Amino acid sequence: MFLTREQVERVALLARLELEERELEKSMGELNQILEHFERLEELNTEAIEPTSHAISMVNVLRDDRLKPSLPRDKVLANAPESVGGGFRVPRVVET
Repeated sequence: MFLTREQVERVALLARLELEERELEKSMGELNQILEHFERLEELNTEAIEPTSHAISMVNVLRDDRLKPSLPRDKVLANAPESVGGGFRVPRVVET
């Protein structure tokens, strides 16, 4: 199964990519090469292989959450250039 030029153009449109002619040709070749690799993988017999989410065992390296006292609000806000209602006042950001 190979992607046609029209299919690659459609994928580029959906991805909001503006590809030049050279980039379109290169992308078409690369995507078709990726599909070839998947076709080769489909030929493998994987019935005896357990499904996994990772190729190697993963260990969670995050620390446990522990409740501990935080800084007093008045000390935190003492360094703020401006505060209002117990929080930091920041410049308004409006994009048009």
